[in-house]
Amino acid sequence: MSDDDHSAISAQDAKRLFADWKAAPALVLAVSGGPDSIALMWLMARWRRALARGPQLVAVTVDHGLRVESAREARDVKRLARSLDLPHRTLRWTGTKPKTGLPAAARAARYRLLAQAARKSGATHILTAHTRDDQAETLLMRMLRGSGIAGLAAMARETEREGVRLARPLLEVPKSRLIATLKKAKIGFAVDPTNRDTGFTRPRLRAILPVLAEEGGDARTLARLASRLARANAALEVLTDGAERYLALLDRDATRGGFDARAFAALPEEIRLRLLRRAIDRVGHEGPAELGKVESLLAALDRAVTGGEGRLKKTLAGAVISIARGRIRVEPAPPRRGRTG
Repeated sequence: MSDDDHSAISAQDAKRLFADWKAAPALVLAVSGGPDSIALMWLMARWRRALARGPQLVAVTVDHGLRVESAREARDVKRLARSLDLPHRTLRWTGTKPKTGLPAAARAARYRLLAQAARKSGATHILTAHTRDDQAETLLMRMLRGSGIAGLAAMARETEREGVRLARPLLEVPKSRLIATLKKAKIGFAVDPTNRDTGFTRPRLRAILPVLAEEGGDARTLARLASRLARANAALEVLTDGAERYLALLDRDATRGGFDARAFAALPEEIRLRLLRRAIDRVGHEGPAELGKVESLLAALDRAVTGGEGRLKKTLAGAVISIARGRIRVEPAPPRRGRTG
């Protein structure tokens, strides 16, 4: 880690980090009370004050109700937001909490509540305080799951979620710089003990990062790998767009939602995989198709096309994929019948 990785973020640094959102009418800041999000709120408040005109900033804290300290932490965020002249809202995740898959369920609830707050505030974006360290951990988690190139690209600087743009302005900033910023400004922050709870995957990976860093696999290197994979993924998406147009030109009068089997088989495997997954996700009604299942389906399609069988019918993610008369068709599957009796 370089000396610069321990320096506070200057007003000039913040101006560069937040420039993409200068013209937004309003922005929701996701502020949990931890050091990263507190630094984001403080930096953005300072940045906004320096602008002649700029977006309205609304700080939002989601209280998941999973720890007794969470309500107090939300009140602490509210006090700090008021001192920065920012409106603040606390939203609570109510209802029964799942016994398994709690982190994923809490994350989904958080983004759902943040999106509701954004729509109510007229905000175009939700800004989160994900850092370079978070990016490295995400890459490791997805590597261990055997993700494809799109998954290994990890988190993007800006995406869409729940119908709102989700932005991560601090994705290239190490956590150490945010802590240095708060120390220099003499601003306190909460420490969530679940961030060290080795009962969860991310804290376990966080604990081994120092060992990886000794071998050259520090957060900077891992985040750079994710960035390079994102670049490769973007190029593959452009090639997939071109392949989709190519197949459509070959097959102008065919039923929408499929491909000429021989032309499809002649394309590179990664492009075929992406085309097939797109087609399934477009017409299916059971959520995004899992990569491993699409890979198995593609292998079966390849055998049917090149092996001379010429026929196949499979169902995946609410879509029916079939081969007949030299054409691969992808159509919506009929709804599953509920059990009776």
